[in-house]
Amino acid sequence: MNPMEKNGWTPFTHSGEDARHAETVPDTPQTRAPAYKLAYADQDFLTRRELRPVRLQLELLKPEMIFEDRGIKSTVVLFGGARIPEPGGEAWAAKNETQRKNLEANSRYYEEAREFARLCSQYSATTYYREYVVVTGGGPGVMEAGNRGATDVGAPSIGLNIVLPHEQAPNKYVTPDLCFNFHYFAIRKMHFLMRAKAFAVFPGGFGTMDELFETMTLIQTGRMERVPLLMFGKEFWSKAINIEYLAEQGTVSPADVELLTFVDTAEEAWDKIKAFYAL
Repeated sequence: MNPMEKNGWTPFTHSGEDARHAETVPDTPQTRAPAYKLAYADQDFLTRRELRPVRLQLELLKPEMIFEDRGIKSTVVLFGGARIPEPGGEAWAAKNETQRKNLEANSRYYEEAREFARLCSQYSATTYYREYVVVTGGGPGVMEAGNRGATDVGAPSIGLNIVLPHEQAPNKYVTPDLCFNFHYFAIRKMHFLMRAKAFAVFPGGFGTMDELFETMTLIQTGRMERVPLLMFGKEFWSKAINIEYLAEQGTVSPADVELLTFVDTAEEAWDKIKAFYAL
């Protein structure tokens, strides 16, 4: 829809019309010159280093406006490893036999993520998909499982992809008009956090831990409201990170240990969300 039609009449020519008009001007040395291009239609100009503040704003605005248009008010975020395969699938990321065995063993979390997304999406349907909409990083592994679980029950789901040299391309289960691509990690993280009513954190690597600790820091410092932070797989996480040790050393508060809730199944995790919000 033309923004003029949506937001009301304006006497000014819409910028999109000017951009199309620029394609019909006579072909001359002047019109072919880069300087003649409309600034907002000039990709070389928009990707200059000096335009970084503008690009940051655009990456914040574009998804935000689409979420507003869709009426999406809240989300449930799934974090987890891109390398975790579907049960019975190939452990494509394994570099040795030990990794292969462990990744195959951890494939059970793919199914738990898929089931958890189903449960969230079934409730989301009762809100006309305005609340508790599933959002993932849009890639493979646990992310794919989350989007797939929503698709299983006919629900839309969000994918927040990012440009990386490997591992990151949209999985086929993300709702196409809710499939975004980011250049800036910081803005992508903001969209994970801005509408989140709960986080489900599955076994993963540096990216998963980065997202987990950023979320914990915002809650710990009071910059974000306390929401369920559900850690799937106590055995995995108790070996990967030791929050109790940090509390013993005095580098975090003893109460910070309680920010994390350990669960093993999708049903258990959804019960925690229902109890927290009295659904």
